[in-house]
Amino acid sequence: MKQVVQNYKSGELALLDVPVPGCKPGGVLVRTAYSLISTGTELMKVSEAGMSMVGKARSRPDQVAKVLQSVATNGVPATYRKVMGKLDSYTPLGYSLCGVVEQVGAGIDDVAVGDVVACAGNEHALHAEVNWVPQNLYAKVPDGLAPQHAAFGTVGSIALQGVRRGEPQLGEVALVIGLGLIGQLVVQLLTASGVRVVGADPDPVRCALAEQLGAVACGDPGSVAVETAVAELTEGHGVDQVYLAAGGDSNQPVELAARLSRDRGRVVDIGKCSLDLPWNAYYEKELDVRFSRSYGPGRYDPEYELEGRDYPIGYVRWTERRNLACFLDLVARGRVDVEPLVSHIAAFDEAVETYQNLKDGGLKAVAVLFRYPGQKREAQPPVVTVPAVTTRPRPAGAVRTPVRLAFVGAGNYATSMLLPHLAGREGVELATVVTTTALSGANAQKKFGFAQATTDLDAVLGDKSVDAVFVVTRHSSHAELTRQALLAGKSVFVEKPLALTEDDLSGVLAAVDESGNDRLQVGFNRRFAPLLQEAKKQFGVRTGPANLRYLINAGRLDHGSWYLRQSTEGTRFAGEGGHFIDTASWLLGADPVSVYAVGTSGHEDLQVVLRYPDGSTATLSYVTSGASGYPKETLDLVADGKVLRLDDFVRASVHSRKRWVSSRLPKARDKGQNAQLAAFIRAVRTGGPMPVPLESLVATTAATLAVQTAVAAAAPVTLAGAR
Repeated sequence: MKQVVQNYKSGELALLDVPVPGCKPGGVLVRTAYSLISTGTELMKVSEAGMSMVGKARSRPDQVAKVLQSVATNGVPATYRKVMGKLDSYTPLGYSLCGVVEQVGAGIDDVAVGDVVACAGNEHALHAEVNWVPQNLYAKVPDGLAPQHAAFGTVGSIALQGVRRGEPQLGEVALVIGLGLIGQLVVQLLTASGVRVVGADPDPVRCALAEQLGAVACGDPGSVAVETAVAELTEGHGVDQVYLAAGGDSNQPVELAARLSRDRGRVVDIGKCSLDLPWNAYYEKELDVRFSRSYGPGRYDPEYELEGRDYPIGYVRWTERRNLACFLDLVARGRVDVEPLVSHIAAFDEAVETYQNLKDGGLKAVAVLFRYPGQKREAQPPVVTVPAVTTRPRPAGAVRTPVRLAFVGAGNYATSMLLPHLAGREGVELATVVTTTALSGANAQKKFGFAQATTDLDAVLGDKSVDAVFVVTRHSSHAELTRQALLAGKSVFVEKPLALTEDDLSGVLAAVDESGNDRLQVGFNRRFAPLLQEAKKQFGVRTGPANLRYLINAGRLDHGSWYLRQSTEGTRFAGEGGHFIDTASWLLGADPVSVYAVGTSGHEDLQVVLRYPDGSTATLSYVTSGASGYPKETLDLVADGKVLRLDDFVRASVHSRKRWVSSRLPKARDKGQNAQLAAFIRAVRTGGPMPVPLESLVATTAATLAVQTAVAAAAPVTLAGAR
């Protein structure tokens, strides 16, 4: 069989062929299905092995003390031979796995061959194809629990024992410092216990993940966001418990724990971090400092772990094995979710390369699993490619005044939301309106003052006096009409959506590439709304990741509406969802890198989660089943101890150290159409840049298309190539 090993002297990692262990009494042989890499403990061990001898000594002063004691007892030569012999040999890696019982040893009657078990122990749950595991270090996996999730059993037991040491109670507030693998599990276990959690970690992606998994707020340990969240949740008293799940040499975690704890709070050390306790701070608050010893009672007791001598439940309620079984039960019942923690699953044959990628930083991960031979490979997550904008556009010059506009389409949106802002505008001439029926063109000409009406699109595109073309037709025609207008050298304003398929989007970009004309604007008007722009200004510069929640109470469409013709016009969200994605991306200052979506009611109602490069997330609730009298759009942006609130473009507020509230708008809601049109006309007239960069328009369109892919796949979609 194969097993992952390491030479502690040279740092060499290898996948060795070794004999299959024998099945001794008091345990079982388990063929591994999945094993978990502890990205904290194991990587620390791997990194230490790559150090010089001096570096190894500095990192393990406890071992140096043992060596000095041996020198005093046995002399230098004997000690040298003993130490070098131990260093220059292979040692195993791994301590958490799930597998199938292959053979049962004498004295074992609680499992049978074929049972699926989770196993623990750095001598028994190794990264190896087969392991012998003693009775108190395995637990049966509940029915329905996936083996890759059961492989988290050991690290889950470590987190669970740490939480038990904190003795959380309903309604308390806890601070978790360090949001790696153990910290993420601690957050979920505390949340499941009725505790409100604040997290601290310098990695914004891990902070966002912890908030997704139940934390109230997370931020960098050095930021005011953490202190602000603690102050608000505890009315200034401080947290009831602090869990130290961080590693490294910094003393910041224990200092932060003292500063944010309440009087007589509890501080639990789970990780391996510096513990130079600031005496005054801990003394004055009389803080209770506790240590959590690995998986729970029984750990490091040979009689318990190797000989199977259990502790009576009346005296020791939660032992190693009972913690392991409890954690598996929590995952099986959905109280703890480990799937979001899985960053990567590697074939066991790729073990050495995987460790190297983790060590070098090429693979950023919270949790990594090895998949062993015989296990079905997981379906690869779907990917939607965001087309790159590589064209070098021709410089755009200023045009004469007035700017001459042509409209392709004169339906309800054009005549109610766009043309009223353009008719009679100084410096603008409505030159031509193109419609499919003569009467609709004549009506638009009469009402808004177009110089002429026609049904001949080619004539308009060939008219060199027309500076810009507005595409305001049905959704299915947007991409093709935009493509034709760009090739004709016109500036183009296309109402959303830009495209309904990835091929259509690529076709538009091909036209940009062929013509060198990138003068394009999509009707994403909400970022131009004066109220929202002022609220963003009042919110100020953001330093940490944000959470954005956007409720769109879209309402039901009238029977017969062409919006309902999904076979030709796409889904309703494909048609207008770009509005809301663009607004979120503008507020967060970036384009999304992944999309997850769940659909209900025939996919008309959607929950969409967008993830951004800095760990920020935006959740869009697009619903058609709400009350018609409820506001259509409400938005909350939370970051850095501040909250921005938008109420249907009628009122906005920002809550921070100094509160700002807008006055209620006396007139109709201004969703930015007029300001957007002004910006577009100005860009056409001056030859300046378009109001929104083409890269952003493409990214928003790709993310909108990815929503349906995510719903169909029931999995997150990566936006490949996103900036």
